Amino acid sequence: MAPEPDSGPQEPRRAPEPSKESLRGLDWFIFFLADVQTGFGPFVAVYLTTQKWTQVEIGFVLSIGGVVALLGQIPGGAIIDAARSTRLVAGAAVCTIACCALAYAALPIFPVVVTAATLHAMASCVLGPAIAAISLGLVGPLKISERLGRNARFASLGNGVAAAVMGTIGYLLSSRAVFIVTFLLAIPVLYALSRIRHREIDAAQAHGNAGRQTESPKPIRFRDLVRQKPLLIFACAVLLLQLANAAMLPLMAGVVTTRSADWAPALIAFCIVVPQAFVAATSPTVGRKAQQWGRRPLLLIAFASLAVRGLLFAVVTDPFLLVAVQIFDGITAAVFAVMIPLIVSDIAFGSGRFSLAQGIVGTATGIGASLSTVTAGYVADKLGAPVAFVGLAGVAALGVLLIWLVMPETRRDHGQEADA
Repeated sequence: MAPEPDSGPQEPRRAPEPSKESLRGLDWFIFFLADVQTGFGPFVAVYLTTQKWTQVEIGFVLSIGGVVALLGQIPGGAIIDAARSTRLVAGAAVCTIACCALAYAALPIFPVVVTAATLHAMASCVLGPAIAAISLGLVGPLKISERLGRNARFASLGNGVAAAVMGTIGYLLSSRAVFIVTFLLAIPVLYALSRIRHREIDAAQAHGNAGRQTESPKPIRFRDLVRQKPLLIFACAVLLLQLANAAMLPLMAGVVTTRSADWAPALIAFCIVVPQAFVAATSPTVGRKAQQWGRRPLLLIAFASLAVRGLLFAVVTDPFLLVAVQIFDGITAAVFAVMIPLIVSDIAFGSGRFSLAQGIVGTATGIGASLSTVTAGYVADKLGAPVAFVGLAGVAALGVLLIWLVMPETRRDHGQEADA
């Protein structure tokens, strides 16, 4: 009787070279998708305010989206792992988001907006794992670090361009026009997705299996996945990251507004643009260094930068110097934009549950971000913003200790990597 195949992590194999058409299609899919998603950012609150919605109603809609996004991370990853065509699922999610944008523009009444916010959050839970899965299926595990760095660059460029374009459209036309443009942007998103050749996406590798679909072992069970110590440690690290990071910019925005109300909007805009530009410039380098140095050194740099940023926010009073401090945010963002899917790929490869593992880490992200804003806001009200910033820096320092003392190195060493 032949032995049963081992369901644990396996040695990844070299994937066939994908065509330039598919790789460029993935680039532009990520770029235009970032444009579409940007249309649902702060523009939702602005638009609903112009439609005479109360702040309570707006807050409820935004909270609904946040809760659905949190609860949908693990199911979204499971859907991608179970899908026979990741590209088809991604296309359906894009169409759903486009319809949600049109619903916002056409009928901004409470039931329609709540439904649209819910569907948008559900679709977004699928798209993140889908992009990572398509990337892994195209290039394989030996080249995924550089591919993820390129993904982060195009996402950052898309966010920056979209913020400028949407802001201009909202100013020159109307806030309703932002959602019409968002709907229209779904067309280039779907076109770029169609340029990714389906036959070049190794379905087994995209789901985190080591071999082709016909040769792959049965995916491991969810309870076995969550028992993997490196995955749980990394999820805790990501929770600490968000706990320290999510509240920093909103808290700093409040401080800047009280010190220099006239300059606050421009300063906050620069504080957003600076890290995005840094991510766009350095993400591919981060991907290459992750292969050369390993994952842990970069994680330590990211958490240390976050801690330094918190301490500087606590002591810097010049509003314009605060913009320079945002360089540290760019360092952290560039590292984690690459490291989150990369380390999940390291840990889950061979399990057949790559996207589900991403969902677990995504849930930790949501929990950390939710706790961050509430906790930091309470501390700032009671003890002052400087104390809150020091506390957030302390959480980042805990992340440094966690990575240094507990987190294992997940990079796989293969002879093929030298060629890659």
